[in-house]
Amino acid sequence: MARKSLAAAALLMAAAALAASAATMSVQVKEAPVRATPSFVGKVVGTLAYGDRIEVQQTQGAWSQIAGKGISGWVHSSALSTKKIVLASGREQARVAASGDELALAGKGFNSDVEAQFKATHRDIDFTWINRMEKIRIAPAESQAFLKDGLVAPKEGGAK
Repeated sequence: MARKSLAAAALLMAAAALAASAATMSVQVKEAPVRATPSFVGKVVGTLAYGDRIEVQQTQGAWSQIAGKGISGWVHSSALSTKKIVLASGREQARVAASGDELALAGKGFNSDVEAQFKATHRDIDFTWINRMEKIRIAPAESQAFLKDGLVAPKEGGAK
């Protein structure tokens, strides 16, 4: 009887510790690919959208193992924020706890205001090829085939 009580108490404590370690976070980029492994070359198993709230189960380097929105897997931590993002219907911009510049920096890119300011101060630069490159989309399956054909194997993670 004492063993059963001890086992039940240990199980309860483990569940409480697991629940306490999970952190709720928001997706702070337009789309965040969820990968099977903690690697940029890991197979994409789903996609999260801007503002989605998920639970972080654990972290490994710059990667967070997540669960939520019917998806579980790994997301790069730069796509996540501890701040709650609130989407407001019918408004020009969504209300967020983080500024647009913070989100642009986290997404490693310009927002439209920063880009317009840069273009205004650098009128001599031709952005034609940059604009064309931004439109290029490579399917995850094509990336996986390229890596496989080239015998590229990352140290960690990888496609599963």
